[in-house]
Amino acid sequence: MTAQPPIDRRALVGRHDVQVVGVVPESPVSVGNGEFCFTVDVTGLQSWPERYPVEARTSDEAPGTLLGTLSQWGWHSFPGTYALDETRRVYQTPTGPVPYVDLGGEMDLATTQEPGQSEAEQWLRANPHRLDLGRIGFVFAGQTLPEVEDARQRLDLWGGVIESSFSVAGHDVRVRTLCAPDDDVVAVRIESPALAVGLGVRFAFPYGSGAWGNGADWARPEAHTTTVHEADGGWQVERRLDDTQYWVAVGADDARLEHVGAHELVLTSDSDVLELRVGFSEQRAEMPAGFAEMEADCRRAWADFWASGAAVELSGDPRAAELERRVVLSQYLTAINCAGSLPPQETGLVCNSWRGRFHLEMHWWHGALFALWGRPERLERSLGWYERILPEARETARLQGYGGVRWPKQVAPDGRESPSSIGPFLVWQQPHPIYLAELIRRTGSPEAVERYGRIVLESAEFMASYAVPTERGFQLGPPLIPAQESYSAIRAELVNPTFELAYWRWALLVAQEWRGYLGLPPEPRWAEVADGLVPAPVQDDCYAAIDGEPWTIRTDHPSMLYALGLVPDTGYIDPATMRRTLAGVLGDWDWESTWGWDYPAIAMTAARLGDPATAVDALLLKATKNDFLPNGHNRQTPSLPLYLPGNGGLLAAVALMAAGWDGADGPAPGFPAGWTVRHEGLLRSP
Repeated sequence: MTAQPPIDRRALVGRHDVQVVGVVPESPVSVGNGEFCFTVDVTGLQSWPERYPVEARTSDEAPGTLLGTLSQWGWHSFPGTYALDETRRVYQTPTGPVPYVDLGGEMDLATTQEPGQSEAEQWLRANPHRLDLGRIGFVFAGQTLPEVEDARQRLDLWGGVIESSFSVAGHDVRVRTLCAPDDDVVAVRIESPALAVGLGVRFAFPYGSGAWGNGADWARPEAHTTTVHEADGGWQVERRLDDTQYWVAVGADDARLEHVGAHELVLTSDSDVLELRVGFSEQRAEMPAGFAEMEADCRRAWADFWASGAAVELSGDPRAAELERRVVLSQYLTAINCAGSLPPQETGLVCNSWRGRFHLEMHWWHGALFALWGRPERLERSLGWYERILPEARETARLQGYGGVRWPKQVAPDGRESPSSIGPFLVWQQPHPIYLAELIRRTGSPEAVERYGRIVLESAEFMASYAVPTERGFQLGPPLIPAQESYSAIRAELVNPTFELAYWRWALLVAQEWRGYLGLPPEPRWAEVADGLVPAPVQDDCYAAIDGEPWTIRTDHPSMLYALGLVPDTGYIDPATMRRTLAGVLGDWDWESTWGWDYPAIAMTAARLGDPATAVDALLLKATKNDFLPNGHNRQTPSLPLYLPGNGGLLAAVALMAAGWDGADGPAPGFPAGWTVRHEGLLRSP
């Protein structure tokens, strides 16, 4: 058999460059490096933030914008001193009373609004919040940029550069925008005669916001300060917001910077070319390098990114081009939003959601893809964060009477849990670090076991101590809310969700193997729990979501499917019963209530069940929350205008379907006949 030539990766990537004509409000483009991201409108800067809105969740909050400037380090807290002890409520469990950082009342799942909150609860949920570090946009004659003509834009994926062009006041304007690969610096080259007749660049800086989806408060100019210091090659802008301080270095040759408002600066130049470099940092830093040097570094780094790791080329089916587009763009978007030193928020570094805080039950969907696509170092950047919050997670477990560590749900860099009527009762984030560490080990990393051994073992210790012995076997809960959050109202009585039971068994078995890798003897309690879990609940010959009434509510995540899909086969789940369950979900589910990661999760289940046609159909199912915009983002709602778990889930599913999983036979076992699937560098899934 003749070996096929390697995939032409540059051609593969280049045919999916993002092309924009005019203002497309839902689909701006970004540059970034995993630690920092800068999102622009069609002008190549953030000239019209109000035209790219993020709808507010409540009437008393100002809407946000998709044109964010966000980082992993940029956080702010309002003044206040509150402790989680002020929010703890005791729940009865089979082993006695256990405290949870709960909220009074019930969440409205239709709007995701929490019930009435005390002052302490409000502060603890809102702080710290991620900062929008500043707005950089064009102005003309000192005013908002007017309407322009012939606005066009291209995101060059292979080079990581945004190329924009438009005309204003009869003058052509050309803009190149990029981000430094290793620094929080955005660089812009502007070429236009309009620079000499009024075209300038405006910098504006907001106060921090505790709003759900808006990282900028423009209504409190008195609450923060902006001080400009002249420096060699430019200016250093000092920013102070309560106890938060950061610096903005502005580098530009042959230019003038005028302080025109308390928090507003305008840069102008008489030249036809303006090369602007803007660096953001927690400490005063050196002036950024020149534009040409930064552009060369950027293009080299992105070429290396695409040339390394995995690639997948799809053809042979009318839907192949669209799926390939989603795959390529999802690689770019997860690289700039999900590959930083913290687990990412669900909207990454584009705009805030949940005040910029991140959700650990989503970390698998944000991070597993990097190991599966041959770029494990990008997952390891955030996986190490679990080690940093071990003391907080260990204290939560201790307060509740459990061993090991109990990972929080909704958190900021400090690892402190957020009071919620849902988050503290979720448990499906507990096995995630075991799964992610196992993926790193499977890539062949010789240091993985030593580096993540403590995380794996302490996660498993909590899981074993959390399981309760009963006459039927070890059960999970109560209290408990499964991944399918539709059951929050009965959290005090809920037990044994199918997905969590299967995930518990798999993770404990893997953790037991890690004990062997570390030279430790097997832990009998872990084996006892893994082998002695109660059977997964079955109702009407299908797996139920939970063990008891109402068994399966047909909204939100059909999570029982993922007990054999995301979760590898351990013999716990009966494939025939799961096939009936899959058929039932596909025939009668409220798709409007699902989320973007549900579709790749369903695809993984179908693939493992030997139904590749259904796997592909699930990936491309026409549903509101399975839409992928021209920029590649997985839009959910006007207030959640992008959703990176959908992108990460797509990449994880395609990796499993193309490279297979333990026990799978044949090439691309998750794709049906008629598809041509070429792939390089993918990791086989567990």
